[in-house]
Amino acid sequence: MKDARAALRYAKAILNLAKDAKKDSAVNKDMQLIASTISENPELAVVLQSPVIKSADKINVLKATFSKQVNNITLGLFNLLQENKRISMLNAIAKQYTIIFDYYKNIQVAKVTTAVPITAAIEKQVLAKIEALTGEKASLENEVNPNILGGFILRVGDVQYDASISNHLSELKKEFDNSHYIPKI
Repeated sequence: MKDARAALRYAKAILNLAKDAKKDSAVNKDMQLIASTISENPELAVVLQSPVIKSADKINVLKATFSKQVNNITLGLFNLLQENKRISMLNAIAKQYTIIFDYYKNIQVAKVTTAVPITAAIEKQVLAKIEALTGEKASLENEVNPNILGGFILRVGDVQYDASISNHLSELKKEFDNSHYIPKI
């Protein structure tokens, strides 16, 4: 995390540039794509972090991977990072950008944990319910955890609602453990 402040500065600068060009939402989608691609492909993360691989080769990999999918502002970020020898910070910058973009747009991040991935229709219903309850827009992150057996755990900000089957089972277990019914003989 030694580059966290630098990543935040780059992210703020890119957000300001994107706002001026009225492309802040498009760049946000680019940053989400970059962050998810790097997290899903550990080989790409290794290439970007490697001090042995030349920065020109790293840029070629990035352009081959993203050039048809991302905005010119994002491509400009690739070139800027190459000039400043900070390509290894791309993932941190992408994550920081989405965080400050959500803050700028007053969008809160809701995390829902389910046993299986949720469908787009359910995601839409959950987002509508969150917006109705909080009065603010939200983006949804789905984490799959088969250990909850079924149901869901929803976390918005510092509020958590646990409607998982594993939670209900543990509550039942507590009730049975705490009941000291001793029949009279």
